[in-house]
This record gives sequence, C-alpha cells and structure tokens, in this order.
Amino acid sequence: MTRKIIHVDMDAFYASVELRENPSLQGKPVVVAWDSARSVICAASYEARKYGLRSAMSVAKARQLCPQAIYIPPNFDLYRSVSRQVRSVFECYTNKIEPLSLDEAYLDVTSNFKNLPSATEVANAIRADIFSLTGLTASAGVAPNKFLAKIASDWRKPNGIFVISPAKVQAFLAPLPLQKIPGVGKVTLAKFHQLGMFTVSDLLGFNDAELAYHFGKFGYRLYQLARGVDERPVESNQPAQQISTETTFEEDILFEQIEAFLAALCAKLWVQLLKKKKFGCTVTLKLKTNTFRIITRSKTFSVPLHSQVHLLQAGLSLLERVDEDLKNHQFRLVGIGVSHFPEDRQGGMQLSLL
Repeated sequence: MTRKIIHVDMDAFYASVELRENPSLQGKPVVVAWDSARSVICAASYEARKYGLRSAMSVAKARQLCPQAIYIPPNFDLYRSVSRQVRSVFECYTNKIEPLSLDEAYLDVTSNFKNLPSATEVANAIRADIFSLTGLTASAGVAPNKFLAKIASDWRKPNGIFVISPAKVQAFLAPLPLQKIPGVGKVTLAKFHQLGMFTVSDLLGFNDAELAYHFGKFGYRLYQLARGVDERPVESNQPAQQISTETTFEEDILFEQIEAFLAALCAKLWVQLLKKKKFGCTVTLKLKTNTFRIITRSKTFSVPLHSQVHLLQAGLSLLERVDEDLKNHQFRLVGIGVSHFPEDRQGGMQLSLL
C-alpha cells in the first residue's frame, strides 16, 4: 500500500506566537532574538523577512538590513506550551507522529482515526484545528514519503498546502533545483554545479556508483531520491539525538590553541541548534590527540541552554576538566555537541554557568 505522509510546518512559529500575544505588532518587522550584537535570530516575522532577515542570522547584520526591526527575547516555555497544543491536534488523527522540532512533524496517515478518505482532507482538517485551537497558521505537504512531503510543505508557505500524488512524483521532481533536496548545502551544491548538475533530472544521468564516487554514502541516497524513493518510516519513538560539529586540523595544534577554535565551533553549532529549534541540557566536548586517542568530557544541566554564550561557557568549563598530563599532547580534532532535548519539560529560559 502506498503510504500517505504529511509534513506539517508551523509558519514563522516563534514570531507568530509573539504576534498573537501582542497584536499591536502585526504588520511590523518582528525579530525573536536577544537584542545584542553578538546574538543570532531565532525567528523573523514575514514582514522582517522582506528585508532579508532570517533565522540564524546575526543580530548585528540584521540591524544593518532592517534598523527598524522590533526585537523580542525568546520565551521558550511559551513556545513549548503551544507546541504541545499542536501535538494534541495531531493525536486526534494518528499516533504515528515524528516531531522534528517544536514547530514541525511528520505524520503517517495511511490510516487515520477519523476515517477521512484522503491525506489531503486530513491535512486540511489538521490545519483548521490548529488555527481554531492556537490562532496560528500551518503549512502542510502531502506525499507518498517523507522526502517529498517535507519539500511540499515549503511550496505554498505561509498558510498553504501542496500535494504530490504518486502519479505526479517524477513530473514534480524533474525540474526541481538541487538545492531543494534536504541535506544539500553550499559545498554539495557547488560540487553539483562543477559536475554540470542543476536539477534533479540531471541526477538521473548518473548511476549509483558514480554518485557514490562523487558524494560518498550520500550519493546512494541521491540516486534513490532522484527517483522519488524514500522508504524511511515515520518513527514515533526516536532515540535520544545529539547535534554536534567538529573540525579536523590540517596540522596538529597545541592544547592552548583549542580555546580559539572552540569559540568558532560553538558559533557554528548554535546556528544548527537554532535551525532545528533544539535546545539541550547536555554538552559534550570531544578531542582527538595526534596519536588518535579520543578524549570526551560531558556535563548535564538542569535546564536547556538557550544562549550561544552559555554554550561556549560550558565548552570552556569542559576544557578545564581535561587532565593535566593530556594537555602536553598535540591535537588533530576538536568537537562540541549538545544532547538531551527535554522538549516536554518545564525549564528556565537561560542558564548561568558562572
């Protein structure tokens, strides 16, 4: 049986919640972020996006693009509360729910609790129920698999729905720009262009071995995606996740040099956390010596970290816990990660590590 998958994505979620709480801000460029030049944007209203503002952009740059923007500090307790309301709507239709963040989720509605005849009807009913319960709009993508549903949900934002039926999969995919494929970033896109590939139809000219040669394991997946194949099920109970970043140096560095690289890694990781809207309680530092010995140090806090500054402070505190005898080594890799994402726990907005 062909699966029926919906990807629901709330529209400018954090910003929309703030606009709902303060209607006088409607129509104005609103940014959810701490008003500091060193901060980054958590969310931007659609009015702010017209000026080029977007999530993970530095506030310093945002001020240059839109000096009149209104800054509101994030209220993650409120966002989690609204997210639970949205989840309660999903549960009225299916128990096969895979949340990706506070504001988006995959739903498998191959069969649904209300016996609606089509996934499109289910998606529209869910969007109507979300608006009735929260006053917020959501966009949805409907397709035979997760890959296509996620692309489709972005097709008619905000407050829209896009359906890719099984019969129209290839017609939809063929002209699709390669940057629309989830997981394709700037580096991969540049490599595509070097190889003369610009749309999904261009991928069809390469076999799986050729794509694997150029893109590693991702090449095999690209071969499948170009043909609209994605067998991943909607996973209701996913294992604990870690979001991390690391760098391997061309030349080994001294322990004293790690701090400078750690600051850059924390900045990069914070952008990832904002994009995924994930804020965890556990920070893990990873080091690899020039003799390939791996050293890890972790610390778990009572509430999630909601600041790049606090993430860096946590990383530096873990660096101090490295044994003295290890500090004489040279290092080839440094990494930092965050895990333990208690989305349903109540917690403070920020955590002081001092």
